[in-house]
Amino acid sequence: MNTDSLQKILTQFVLDAAAYELEPIHHGLINDTYLVTKEGLPLYVLQRINHEVFKSIDQLMQNIDSALSYLGSSDYARLEIVKTIHGKTYYTKNQMHWRLITYIEDSTTYNTTTDTTIAFETGRIIGKFHYLLKSANTTSFVDSIPQFHDLQLREKQFQTALKNALPKKQKLAKDAILFAKNSIPNFKEIPKKLLPIRVCHNDTKLNNILFSKKDHKALCLIDLDTIMNGYFYYDFGDAIRTLANAAREDETDLAKITFNIDLFQSFVKGLASIPAFLKQVEIENLAIGAVYMPFIHGLRALTDYLNNNAYYKVTYENQNLDRCLSLFRFSALAQEQIPVMQTILLKNVFSD
Repeated sequence: MNTDSLQKILTQFVLDAAAYELEPIHHGLINDTYLVTKEGLPLYVLQRINHEVFKSIDQLMQNIDSALSYLGSSDYARLEIVKTIHGKTYYTKNQMHWRLITYIEDSTTYNTTTDTTIAFETGRIIGKFHYLLKSANTTSFVDSIPQFHDLQLREKQFQTALKNALPKKQKLAKDAILFAKNSIPNFKEIPKKLLPIRVCHNDTKLNNILFSKKDHKALCLIDLDTIMNGYFYYDFGDAIRTLANAAREDETDLAKITFNIDLFQSFVKGLASIPAFLKQVEIENLAIGAVYMPFIHGLRALTDYLNNNAYYKVTYENQNLDRCLSLFRFSALAQEQIPVMQTILLKNVFSD
């Protein structure tokens, strides 16, 4: 989008008349995102919502609007949706859908960390997110991406992609394919029927959390498109996959993939600093969540690679395969750490 087109889009939102500037933010894999500034001061985040991924923009924005009504307290920064001049939560033009959300002043994000303070704050803010939403009516939330973390669906998609993939891709990905086939049965014993359904973020990677530039306190979660019903181990495991590993998600040197148990422990202590809201059965299944979530992301990346990169943005041909191998490596390391994780969890986190 050129600058003039973006400026015209801004005029469709309830804003003070001013000379706004826009600059692209490149870290997202799905939406197109721009920082809106005035005289160098960041004020808003403008996003084009990817309607190929999110089929019902109305339902998606309804989920976000509903969740934001709960998400605000003295230790959780409140984000606000800027309404359009017609009172809607998003603007549509030429089959493109745009939303504008307030920017949190003096905030920053991290892709990875080695800092236990950041790890503690990550656990605390994810716990706070769920604590604030624990009274939300789950029946009022719809699935913006149906079966987003569902193993049965992702296995079916993987098998279809494998069947239709080019032979050269199957050959190059043979180790990842074997790991996927061997690992899938391990996750079919997670007792979902015993776990309470919660309103989850469903994409709690580290760079979806805002931190204060001043004191490194976690402020709130961002990128709220996937707010919908789920299980707490989704958000727990998704956070651990980027928090306990300092390597890039597409790291090609698998020796650099690590599971930092000190960062894990700090995260758990941060989670435990929030008043108890989890059930005992949830706590008992959090460790397997730290194995499952990197695996399911790896399986999706592998499927997309076999499908010729139809879903995730890539900057080179084999990036999705590299993502997959990195995620599978972390999942394997997390599997080895299950006894230690369970000990830490049962020592620190208490049920409601």
